[in-house]
Amino acid sequence: MPLKNDRYTYRVTWSADDQEYVGLCAEFPSLSWLSSSPEAALKGIRRIVGEVVDDMQAEGESAPEPISLKKYSGKFIVRIPPEIHRDLALQAAESGVSLNRLASAKLSKS
Repeated sequence: MPLKNDRYTYRVTWSADDQEYVGLCAEFPSLSWLSSSPEAALKGIRRIVGEVVDDMQAEGESAPEPISLKKYSGKFIVRIPPEIHRDLALQAAESGVSLNRLASAKLSKS
């Protein structure tokens, strides 16, 4: 049975290998549900997530927090080779922007 107030992140995509739609949940990457229609794949993955969360709660385990409810600081550290760092710093200087602004702009394009 699907969860009440379900806030998890779901996706339905076509599986060429299985020749069916597959329902996925970002917070439970090991779970999936195959079906011939996208609607049934979504319904199936929501049901199995609900069953897993019920089982976890019955065993005293905490279910993952939904991504949609997490708070993000807007900061993260990325390690890159020194040569790329230098090239990005040069691009930023030539564009008259900070390295942070250049990196943010490049990341937002993906």
